[in-house]
This record gives sequence, structure tokens and C-alpha cells, in this order.
Amino acid sequence: MPMNADTVLPCLDEAAALPRLLRALPPGFRPIVVDNGSVDGSPEIAAALGAKVVHEPRRGYGAAVHTGLEHATTDIVCFLDADGSLDPADLPRLAGAVARGADLAVGRRMPIARDVWPWHARLGNHILARLLRRRGVPVHDIAPIRAARRQALLDLDVTDRAFGYPLELLVKAGRAGLAIEEFDVAYRPRAAGTKSKVSGSLRGTARAVRDMAKVLRR
Repeated sequence: MPMNADTVLPCLDEAAALPRLLRALPPGFRPIVVDNGSVDGSPEIAAALGAKVVHEPRRGYGAAVHTGLEHATTDIVCFLDADGSLDPADLPRLAGAVARGADLAVGRRMPIARDVWPWHARLGNHILARLLRRRGVPVHDIAPIRAARRQALLDLDVTDRAFGYPLELLVKAGRAGLAIEEFDVAYRPRAAGTKSKVSGSLRGTARAVRDMAKVLRR
């Protein structure tokens, strides 16, 4: 069945990944590239490839993602990192689960090679996901690929605008009793020429874990 779903792509210097990523989006999945201060021409590349480009001057993953959500107009909205590490072909599976009744569908990253996911990032993610499951949220990953009904996400009133955003979203979804489904998705190396803001360094991972720990203490 044909599906229309705005797809939010938070973007900070992802020029090397955008062409292949945008061309790989399935039909009906309209890209909204939320530029978060790129200096490598990312917004111009995205616009030239037909994406809707939104500029978010406040730095932070959560700021970019939430701005994209606000600019989306479809009932079901998808989210995907713009670095090429995740396959857009997985989006119909997640969006389809929402269309069939789930409130939120999320990915569980399955690395295709040993060195795709650095140990420090994987360990931090494992600990946070385990804490979520203790709270009754049935996930094994805090993954940057998801699909949900737009209004359901807005109703959660997620306030974090940094790396704590996806964790706060899951915590509040659990508290609200939303139906959450998790799907295995392939996790690939980032596109050459891009750099991870989180898993690319111990410092980035520590910063993300710090932001997420603040969410759990609320």
C-alpha cells in the first residue's frame, strides 16, 4: 500500500552522505533536512536534490529533530540520521507498523561489521537501554531511526534539545502507555567524509551519556 511519510533528517556537515541517502529514500517518504549549522554546503546539496530544507540555528540533535517534527505535515513521521549509517529501505517497515496500530516504531541497530559501532558508544547505549527496560520500555537500543504518529510525538512534549532527546522520547512514551515496537535494522559504516558527533570519540559518547543521564534523573 502506498504510504506518505515526511522523513526528518537532522544534518550537520553531511554533504558526503546526502546524495546517496536522499536518492535511496523510498517513494512517498519526503525528506525534510534540518540543517544545524553546516559549513560544508549540506543545505544547498539537499535542496538541489529536492529535499525540503529547514534551518535550525540552535545546536543540538534534539533541536534539529524537533524542528523537523514541527515542519512535518503527514500523519506518520519518520526520523533518520543523515550520515548514511542506516538504510532508508527500513523506513517502510517502521512506518507500516505505525499504520497498523503501533504508536512508535524504533530500530535496533545490528552492526554489519565489528568496527562499525565503537565499544564506548555501544556500552553506553546498552546500559541506557537496560535501564529503560527496567522501566517497562521494551527496547534494546536508543537508535536514531524511528517512526511515529506526528501528534502522538507532539503530545509527549519532549523538551530536551541535545543528545537526551531520543531517551526522553522513549521515557515519556513508556509513561504514556504508547505501544512501542522494535525492529532489527542494519547498521553500516558512516559515509566517507563524515564524522560522528557521538560515537566518533570518547568525548562525544561521554557528552551524549551525560545528556541522557540528566533525562533519567528527572
